This record gives sequence, C-alpha cells and structure tokens, in this order.
Amino acid sequence: MDRDALILSLQLAGWTVLVLLPLGIVLGRVLAWRRFRGKAVVEASLALPLVLPPTVLGYYLLVALGSASPLGQLYESITGGQLVFTFGGLLVASIVFNLPFAIQPMQRAFEGVSREVRDAAACCGLTRWRTLWRIELPLAWPGVISAIVLTFAHTLGEFGVVLMVGGNIPGETRTIAVAIYDRVQAFDEQGAAIMSATLLVVCLVAIGATFFTGSRIGRRQHE
Repeated sequence: MDRDALILSLQLAGWTVLVLLPLGIVLGRVLAWRRFRGKAVVEASLALPLVLPPTVLGYYLLVALGSASPLGQLYESITGGQLVFTFGGLLVASIVFNLPFAIQPMQRAFEGVSREVRDAAACCGLTRWRTLWRIELPLAWPGVISAIVLTFAHTLGEFGVVLMVGGNIPGETRTIAVAIYDRVQAFDEQGAAIMSATLLVVCLVAIGATFFTGSRIGRRQHE
C-alpha cells in the first residue's frame, strides 16, 4: 500500500474542493438565474472536461501551464520554479477538470429555488448576502453536497490528466491512481488490489454520505 500516494490524493482532493466550493456556488448561482449573451457558450466550455479525452485535456493543460506559456512564465518569475510536474500544477489541473462536477450540480440546485422565495426575502429586507446564506444555500444544499462529493471522488480517481500534467514523482505528484497503474505494470497484483479496494471504499463511503445527508435534508425540508 502506497500511503504517500493515498495521502497526496486526499490532499489534492481536499484542496480542489476548497477552491471549487465558493467558485461553484458563485458560478452555479449566476448560470441558474441570469440570462446573458453567450451563456450557452460559457456552459458548453465549462462542460468540456466531461467529453474531452483526459489525454487531450491533459495535453492542453500541459501546454497552458508549461514554461513557454505566459502563465508558466509568470509563475516561474514569482516563485522561481515551474508549474508543471509539481503539486501546484496538479492542483490547477484538478480544478479545471473538475469544473463541471462542481458547477453543474449547484446550478441545478439553484434552479430549483423558487424566484418567489427570493422575492419574499427581498421584501422582508434581507440583503443579497443574507438571502444567499439563510434562504438559498439551505434550499440548494443537496446540490452543494453532491458537488463536493463528486469533485472529491473524481479527483481521487483521475488518471490521464494527472499523469500528463504531474508526471509520476513520488511524494510530489504520484497519486493513488498512478500508483495503482505502476503496481499493475510491475505485475504486483496484490498491491494493486489493495490500493484499488482502498480507493473503492473511500469513494463508496463518500457517495453513501452524500445520499444519507441529502435524504436527511430532504426530510427536514418536508417536515
């Protein structure tokens, strides 16, 4: 069992969720309620990681984050190091390929919040921030929970993009998915089986917690 790879994967998933949670709430709310020119293009762009092959997405991210790119050069001028094949570059890639998993569930949840409820909150004198915090988020909470769990689980299982952008550096970019691949390549079936089972249990617990939390929230809202 490669514990370092598991810990790194959990750290990557945790940081990805922390970054995408507020971003998903803002973008999901905007896309749910606002109409603007080019909205379909924005939604299609955010959904691209769902349909693009991981190697294609990984290649474009590798080019966008590499030393020859403006972003890579800016990062190198600030930190003195490169962005690709580091945990920082892996985190940026993880944020990009998890955008639809974080935004779409929240968008659908906010779309389910009635406009009349928001109008009533405004009539009662609640500010937009208080309306979001006290009215909208509690009603959209099942979608938020789903987005968190989907993002977390998808980060743990992602292989193609991670290998393209981060490589296979022990303790730095080797995630548990890459470690499983290494064990299979080395014909270590027992090691691969143990890590695969661990990843299966972690993802199953995360998804089960989502359904449990969502059902409890649903019962409370109907009481």
